Amino acid sequence: MSLHFQLECSVPCGAGPFDANDIHHLCRCGRPLLARYDWDYIGRHWSKTALTGGMRSMWRYAPALPIAEGVGPVTLGEGWTPLFHADCLGADLGLKRLFVKDEALNPTNSFKARGMSAAVTRARDLGATTLSAPSAGNAACALAAYTAAAGLTSKVFMPRDVKAPFIRECQLHGAEVTLVDGLITDAGRIAAEQGAPLGWYDVSTLKEPFRAEGKKTMGYEIAEQFGWSWPEWIIYPTGGGTGIVGIWKACDELEQLGWITGPRPRLVSVQAAGCAPLVRAFDTGEDTAVPWEDATTVADGLRVPAAVGDMLVLRALRESGGGALSVTDAEMVDGMRALGRREGIGAAPEGGATVAALRHLRDAGTIGDDDGVVLLNTGGALKYLDVLDPPA
Repeated sequence: MSLHFQLECSVPCGAGPFDANDIHHLCRCGRPLLARYDWDYIGRHWSKTALTGGMRSMWRYAPALPIAEGVGPVTLGEGWTPLFHADCLGADLGLKRLFVKDEALNPTNSFKARGMSAAVTRARDLGATTLSAPSAGNAACALAAYTAAAGLTSKVFMPRDVKAPFIRECQLHGAEVTLVDGLITDAGRIAAEQGAPLGWYDVSTLKEPFRAEGKKTMGYEIAEQFGWSWPEWIIYPTGGGTGIVGIWKACDELEQLGWITGPRPRLVSVQAAGCAPLVRAFDTGEDTAVPWEDATTVADGLRVPAAVGDMLVLRALRESGGGALSVTDAEMVDGMRALGRREGIGAAPEGGATVAALRHLRDAGTIGDDDGVVLLNTGGALKYLDVLDPPA
């Protein structure tokens, strides 16, 4: 099996590299492992012209993804989502170059499809039969769908107060659902306690190397959709942070391929005012984030009090010259309404958070009139329609 990549510690700590043909999760130092590719080899056998007429999914970038040659991916058509030019909302904010990357049009209605397609593909090829993950909702739905497509078993663990549509969708795809008291961190602890003795393959955020590989294709697509250039800004709603890590990784890889030159985008991480550990760490100059106490927000995907990849997210934000800020739940809902009324985009609160963040950045003069800005809508509105109800 020839994969043209190996796994390395993201710190790095001196351990490894690790053989990609064996099962690995975190490095021995406790930090995430990342896939590192042989770009000299890949560059000799792959060019931008090969994308012409290619698959209209994230697997158009298969040479840069963790799959062996001649092996098909576990795919439901994820990726290659539209990049909408948000003319009306842009006019409201005084921006001519405002775009929305609408990840709600992925299978299972969120960006989680990308990461799970890559992770389930690799787990299958490594011989795993039962996959498990803690989730605030969308990741569980994606894992359930992709394990079903692969003929594998999934075990998902979610907070007991998760919205009912997430539970029903997981059950629809045959997953075993366990509801736990507490937050996603508690779900992760219980999933590990139950799964480790039984040899379940854990696909928790950044506790395995391959969900980030699927998420990085958002960066590849943005670059391709911009004609192999970058916008000045990418604003991203951040819970566990895999998307930020993946997009920054894409920036580096595309440069190594020689496909793109010039300044990278500035990355902005948006969190909820009721759960903003990365914003606090960014503002205080810390390299890691202290877990957030009593996390609360209507955006389930942002209710992540501690992220295993905190160091990687903070590093990407600082290296890009970007930033981090938090917004209130009310501002998120206003952002959802703005995307719906002005652009016809059905966004989850996480997507609404990017609009709220953009408003703050425009008011502060941080983002200029001529800057190109991409907002990431990471999921759809249908599972969150209750947050649009007027207060009782």
